[in-house]
Amino acid sequence: MSKQIVPFVVDGRGTGVAQQLTVAGDNAHTFSADTYPAFGGADAAPSPLAYTLGALTSCNQIAAQLVAQDLGVTLGEFRISARGDFDPSVFVGGADGNANFDAVTVTASVQTDADEETFTTFVSELERRCPVTQLFKRSGLEYVSSWTAVPLDTAS
Repeated sequence: MSKQIVPFVVDGRGTGVAQQLTVAGDNAHTFSADTYPAFGGADAAPSPLAYTLGALTSCNQIAAQLVAQDLGVTLGEFRISARGDFDPSVFVGGADGNANFDAVTVTASVQTDADEETFTTFVSELERRCPVTQLFKRSGLEYVSSWTAVPLDTAS
């Protein structure tokens, strides 16, 4: 079986630290990036680091849907928070070291009908299959996640 490759292309254009980005494709999407004044920006748009954490939360939710389908479980509402602990000394000051986050923590709850054993398998598999989770885990930072199953709201 040959490997299928799906290209993801983002083009950026800007001056200073602000940038306008366009995601290529049939439905091109545009978004802006900037940064905090401490890093030379005007805080007029989310920073690239905030976007990476947003990519992590949303990719986890997408992976969860795919895994739930494979496991035959139903999912409801998600609540996902990602925190990245960042030491700017390498990035801003040029200190020796790694410019990555030192640690990333994901705290999530999801409504589901999965039993405890299935939920454990669900979390393990969604994190294994989520490309953005794997980017973080394989980067060498401290990665911690905590997932909680919430009873599925059958009233909706």
